[in-house]
Formats: sequence, structure tokens, C-alpha cells
Amino acid sequence: MKRRKKTKYVHEGRYVAEVDVELIEDESEWSPYLSVDDAYKLDDARGALRRGDLALASRYGRIYELRPVAHQ
Repeated sequence: MKRRKKTKYVHEGRYVAEVDVELIEDESEWSPYLSVDDAYKLDDARGALRRGDLALASRYGRIYELRPVAHQ
């Protein structure tokens, strides 16, 4: 079994969380996959963003606010 780091992006509304997780690679058909803890981490970050709780969301990774770019 091999593990490698990966950055996942969770988008909710006008915010994006950049969350670091580990992908697990093995010989199974499900490979690569996340650990249960990392899957919950992504879900918790998404829930915090959905509620607008940026302080909690920032515990899981970097938070970005999306803004439209004006057309010229």
C-alpha cells in the first residue's frame, strides 16, 4: 500500500477550500481512495463553507473567495 499527498478543492457558493489529503493506492479496484478521516475532513470543510463559518473551514485548509471578473 502506498500513500501520496494530494490537494482537493471544495467549492461552496462563493468560497473554495484548499484541503490537503492523502490518497491511498493499492491493488484493489477502488484505488486510489481517501481514508475515512480525510473524507470526513472534506465533508466538514464543505459544511462549514455552506454555513458561512469561515473560521471553522479554515481549520481544514486555505480559504479563497471567488469574485467575478468584470468584462471589458
